[in-house]
Amino acid sequence: MFNVCKSGAAGATLVASLQRYGARAISHSVVPTNKLPDFPLENEPVLTYKKGSKERTALEAALKKAAAKMEDVPIIIGSEEIRSKQVRHQVMPHNHKHKLAQFYYADQKQIQKAIKTATETQVKWDRTPLDERIRIWQKAADLMAGPYRQELNAATMLGQAKTVIQAEIDSAAELIDFIRMNTFYLKEAARYQPISEDLKVTRNSMRFRGIDGFIAAVSPFNFTAIGGNLAYTPALMGNGVLWKPSDTALLSNYVIFKIMREAGVPPGVVNFVPADGPVFGDTITASPHLAGINFTGSVPTFNRLWRQVGENIDKYNNFPRLIGECGGKNYHFVHPSADAESVVNGTIRSAFEFCGQKCSACSRMYVPESLWPKVKDGLLMIRDTLKVGDVTDFSNFTSAVIDDKAFARIKSYVEHARSSKNLSILGGGKCDDSKGYFIEPTIVQTTDPTDRIMTEEIFGPLLTIYVYKDKDLDSALKLVGSSTRFALTGAVFAQDEAFLKRALDELKLTAGNFYINDKSTGSVVGQQPFGGGRMSGTNDKAGGPHYILRWATPQSIKETFVPLKDIDYPYMRE
Repeated sequence: MFNVCKSGAAGATLVASLQRYGARAISHSVVPTNKLPDFPLENEPVLTYKKGSKERTALEAALKKAAAKMEDVPIIIGSEEIRSKQVRHQVMPHNHKHKLAQFYYADQKQIQKAIKTATETQVKWDRTPLDERIRIWQKAADLMAGPYRQELNAATMLGQAKTVIQAEIDSAAELIDFIRMNTFYLKEAARYQPISEDLKVTRNSMRFRGIDGFIAAVSPFNFTAIGGNLAYTPALMGNGVLWKPSDTALLSNYVIFKIMREAGVPPGVVNFVPADGPVFGDTITASPHLAGINFTGSVPTFNRLWRQVGENIDKYNNFPRLIGECGGKNYHFVHPSADAESVVNGTIRSAFEFCGQKCSACSRMYVPESLWPKVKDGLLMIRDTLKVGDVTDFSNFTSAVIDDKAFARIKSYVEHARSSKNLSILGGGKCDDSKGYFIEPTIVQTTDPTDRIMTEEIFGPLLTIYVYKDKDLDSALKLVGSSTRFALTGAVFAQDEAFLKRALDELKLTAGNFYINDKSTGSVVGQQPFGGGRMSGTNDKAGGPHYILRWATPQSIKETFVPLKDIDYPYMRE
């Protein structure tokens, strides 16, 4: 995206222009040259947490410290901490009697106050030089990678019931990658400057601005890193933000907020505003200053916000930018030539890690009759070995689902499988919320590929499999795209290269992230930018170079250095 074309006359002119522009600035130019620091594009290493390791010892201490107290988390607007009468608590999903944090809901007036603060702060913050913003973000990443790494992981493990590796991948590595790499993408984007054919006469330049008004960031529970990205990427680009964290990720998101403030993000740039969802949505969409919504969550909620923006479109100072990621009904499609062991291992991880509460988790699978006995035996054998329990027991594969609402929803699908003549529970199916919201990893077989268990997002540890006859491969392949409105992630397993090429073409519109002989989960910032189409979202590719540009409003500038003496053209004088 950011490479300069070096072929042709136009390319040569552009390269020469950039070289001249970089070599010296016109002495009487009023627009400064961007001189941004160079740094590498590298992913944060994922630590191993083996027995006796320094990181394991530090994490165990952080877990004990976090569990020993109930954190009091205020609403934060500008420099002011607010504690309203609407008190809420975040509990441990695997031990729901244990209150981990106390927090407060903002009411309509407080949300309006946050809007005013963010909008006023945006004007000043947008004038902060890019190199200063990059310095702040780099410092924040260093704090996350160093002294606050295990505090982030502990808050995520206890508050969102993530095992140690799932927390390390999320609240450490992915969060750090978002913070670091978005500054890299900003630096690279700022390198581009338009063609200036003669710098003695004119200089053309471009700069990025924030959007006047405020951005509303509405983040989910399932990835701590998503909360940091949704709130702080718009801020990096010069915007003022209202961050509504998920009630069930409140503590880990608050840790991010504190780190970013310590790194140097000024008060009022990002305002921490827990609130009732409809109250927050109604208030932000009624404001003329709404400049954008950065959202990850359910389709109904995003539809509601989009509808409200449409109804209020004549009120706004800008056309609000709407970015949404809304989950999926992700698939593994297995060809008769597939390696069965890869299918089994990839599917177990994709479907059951973090209880299937990943937007990309495999929820439906299509398996040929010829491979089914081997795949079935492998899935059930491994499923029976999976330990489910408290996240502080590092031998557990997964833990509890996030809350009572999720437990009830997922359980209803298990009961549907238990009572339907088209569905058979092959393994798992037990649900117990007496201490924590525990649901066994559950494998279901269906004879109806259009049953709602195969088409609706469940967001839990429930995998449904449709076994197709080998001769019906074509019709089974068509089911992938025709049976559901989601198109987030998908995977195809095959050794037949001709089929893989065909699938790559025929399944092009069924997934924003497509995997070949790998599981449908595990996208890495900078490696597989994430997002999907259809009802899965607006596919803006978080973790890639395009995402930051959605939160900037570019300005083209032309400076002329010679007097303007004519109004006619040479041919007119002939």
